Amino acid sequence: MTEFVRVETADGIATIRLDRPKMNALNRQVQEEIAACARQVDTDPAVYAVILYGGERVFAAGADIKEMAGMSYADMAAHSRVLQDCFTAVARIGKPVIAAITGYALGGGCELALCADFRVAGEGAKLGQPEITLGIIPGAGGTQRLPRLIGPARAKDLIYSGRHIDATEALAMGLVDRVVPDADVYTAAQTWAASFVGGPSLALRAAKQAIDSGLDVDLPTGLELERLHFSALFATTDAHEGMTAFTTKRPPTFTSH
Repeated sequence: MTEFVRVETADGIATIRLDRPKMNALNRQVQEEIAACARQVDTDPAVYAVILYGGERVFAAGADIKEMAGMSYADMAAHSRVLQDCFTAVARIGKPVIAAITGYALGGGCELALCADFRVAGEGAKLGQPEITLGIIPGAGGTQRLPRLIGPARAKDLIYSGRHIDATEALAMGLVDRVVPDADVYTAAQTWAASFVGGPSLALRAAKQAIDSGLDVDLPTGLELERLHFSALFATTDAHEGMTAFTTKRPPTFTSH
């Protein structure tokens, strides 16, 4: 059982819900619970898509500064790998993941949102990587995932300045994918997630792995990754069903095996 993070599953959609009042500060316990929930939804065959959600008021305002303030170099050298591994567990969920962002998504909160495939933000959301104002830098993927998403110059602007940006600017730079009224954030994420329910889960997993792994290698290696995933799917009943349905002009029924 987890104390501050839980999984709520309904209609093929799992919500990883952060619930550590008041600001969902990401202390070590919360980080480990996020990882545990990520592994749970990844292996649950009843789950087609995942939503990351911090509640109606805040996504996650960042790391627990009081906890970090007492840590030495030796302490953080040991913990930083655990921190990154916990967030990477979210990035490796082999299903579409949507971050539903309300209020603040700062520091570790922004880095957690970066682990999702898509980000839906409320009009009042604030995002940023303010670690520089504490004399440190992002340590849970911000210096790596952010430039891959929005480009190095924009990432350097946010990381060097530590400034907070609103949802409109985040949308313009590609940090979020959709902006909706604050009250509609979770519903919008649910609607998006629902579009994957009943879909070809094995093909979606393969597509995600091919894209994410391909970003870290040269083009010829990436094309080989794609070829292997593409070929492997021809061993699945989903591929047979999908192509048979197409040729016989009927909707497919995927079973993900």
